[in-house]
Amino acid sequence: MTRRIFGSRTATGVALAAFAATAVADTGIRPGDWDGLEPLPSHRQTSVDIVDRLRDGHFVKKGLDDDVSSQTFDNYLDFLDLRRLHFLADDIAEFETYRYQLDEALNDGDLEPAFDMYNRYRQRALERLAYEANLIEQGVGLFDFTLDESVDVDRSDAPWPESREALENLWRLDLKGRVLSGKLAGESMAAIGEALAKRGVNRARSIRQTRSEDVFQRFVNAFALTYDEHTQYFSPRDSEDFDIFMSLSLQGIGAELGTVDEYTVVQGLVKGGPAEKGGELKTGDRIVAVSQNQQPFVDIVGRRTDDVVQLIRGPKGSRVRLKVIPAGAKDEDVRVVEIVRESVSLVDESASKSLLAITRDGRAHRIGVVVVPTFYADFRAMELGDPTYKSTTRDVAKLIEELKAEGMDGLIIDLRHNGGGSLQEAVELTGLFVDSGPVVQVKSLRGSTRVLRDDDGAAVWDGPLAVMVNGRSASASEIFAGAIQDYDLGVVVGSRTFGKGTVQTLVGLPRGRGQLKLTERKFYRVSGSSTHYNGIVPDIEYPAPNDLLDRDRWDGGAIGGRGSDVAPIVHATAHRFSSHVEALQHRHHARVADDPDFAYLRARGEYLEGLQARTEVSLSEAARLAEKAADDASALRLENELLIAKGQEPVASLEDLDRGAALSRFGMPVAFYNPDDPENDVLVRETANILIDYFDLTQGIAMVDGDARSTVQ
Repeated sequence: MTRRIFGSRTATGVALAAFAATAVADTGIRPGDWDGLEPLPSHRQTSVDIVDRLRDGHFVKKGLDDDVSSQTFDNYLDFLDLRRLHFLADDIAEFETYRYQLDEALNDGDLEPAFDMYNRYRQRALERLAYEANLIEQGVGLFDFTLDESVDVDRSDAPWPESREALENLWRLDLKGRVLSGKLAGESMAAIGEALAKRGVNRARSIRQTRSEDVFQRFVNAFALTYDEHTQYFSPRDSEDFDIFMSLSLQGIGAELGTVDEYTVVQGLVKGGPAEKGGELKTGDRIVAVSQNQQPFVDIVGRRTDDVVQLIRGPKGSRVRLKVIPAGAKDEDVRVVEIVRESVSLVDESASKSLLAITRDGRAHRIGVVVVPTFYADFRAMELGDPTYKSTTRDVAKLIEELKAEGMDGLIIDLRHNGGGSLQEAVELTGLFVDSGPVVQVKSLRGSTRVLRDDDGAAVWDGPLAVMVNGRSASASEIFAGAIQDYDLGVVVGSRTFGKGTVQTLVGLPRGRGQLKLTERKFYRVSGSSTHYNGIVPDIEYPAPNDLLDRDRWDGGAIGGRGSDVAPIVHATAHRFSSHVEALQHRHHARVADDPDFAYLRARGEYLEGLQARTEVSLSEAARLAEKAADDASALRLENELLIAKGQEPVASLEDLDRGAALSRFGMPVAFYNPDDPENDVLVRETANILIDYFDLTQGIAMVDGDARSTVQ
């Protein structure tokens, strides 16, 4: 029997009802002691309010009909079980009665179908965890890795399992894959089993902590997605978090929290926040209880992280006490830390600057770099008339003035990985480079087009300018980059941007029941073209291998993108770069043709493209070892070609490379995306060289194309 569970493609598993009183019963995984979640009384009216606001206010005008119902049904199933590892075909057949009823249900605020589907998912998810826990209890070393078995990389279009036996076989294969990954990483079977058992307990706890509000939010967002992927409902709690994200400020202690096992763990401290300044709370500390204003401590072990965050946040000047187990200490070593809450600025997402000193052909150049991670603004402080309110434009203007004082010759605005933010900030940031004129056209749901302008008559920088973008630059980033192109104020470099050309407005729902981020407008460049789906095409393109790791380019959703341009607006152009783009492209290509870093990027793209083409993962240890050896050899060859080309000694294995430290937070080698140290960012350096090419072309300095050499000081 054991052999069949661990080694056969037709494994029948162990009947869940027959589980013995093993560790499974003690971990909270057992699925059979729960009556299910139900909608809250407020959800009925909130659902109706959301339907009304989408129908009346969304850019796409459409009725709530059977097509929308069917799309909502499919979206919700994807939200619950995208990999098709929980529901049976019989479950789906039963749910199919809802496919064309969800429109009436949404109109009436009837959420029974949504909660019925979720409760079934929850039951299946806990059954899966119990099944896996039983296999782990028997011993993960019993898996047979000589068999020719595999798992699909993408199961989103796979048929739903027809039987319990087929479903349990998918669970077995998935668990087997995780065990094999650990084994290939050199972990012992005992360590693998312990880690997987712990993860199962944590996952079960997370499922059991799901609330009705979570289910409601997931379902109404499945409906909102039928309009477009940027329309979204925020629960009251998520609304607060979104406001913090947009303003880059909060009132609290300035600590980043996460969950490890049952404990709330400090994962980081915000620079300059009260926790960091106090010096008593450290990264890795476990918080076990919270007290507000000398009230009794509330135990938080096992609580959801968002619950803990709500307990710790509070108004500026108030006090919070924490019972803390220091990092690495024993459970009984508890101490009390008292912190006075303050306003905390989330500086990591603020704009930052640096100055590159580059010498080329005996001439010194100083290139300023301003990294803009997002378009933020503290709207609440703005509305209250706070003269010190924080915003992207204010911060960037200050940084540019500082760079000018340091003797900057040219400026790079780095918008890579900037997914957007405030429309107002996109317009105002553009105004730092445009004396006056239109910045973007915004089309409303009624078809009227409004032009947003900058008319202050003063640009902060009118010198040589380059804008860096990539496939994760979107929305407000595309407004800014598009305006710079249309006004011919600078050169745009990088890879084609994401292609989000819509504007969302936050609509508060009655009685504090959250907010709806509603797509109600579409924006167009001054030239009249839409960025939606199309994105911004750089004047000079860089290889972008990591763009392959993102999802396939979307088609613009219900809003669409192609063939929807509007009339251009008359505007003055600076005539700075367009006449030189061809020459700049030629010099760039000549310079990077044999450049080892760019050769590495091109080769990395081909390598990742091959990995992306794989459709299944083998569960045969021999096959995986052979595949891993081939992958490692390819990766090692790429790394060594780069090292040798730079005059460095090759390495014998990938383990000899400090690969963890060499990756940025977006998965790119840090040499190609390093916002904390632009001077050592290959692509920033090349962009600086393009600006120097522009200096040469406009100043009439004779030089042989491709013969330029530069050093960064």
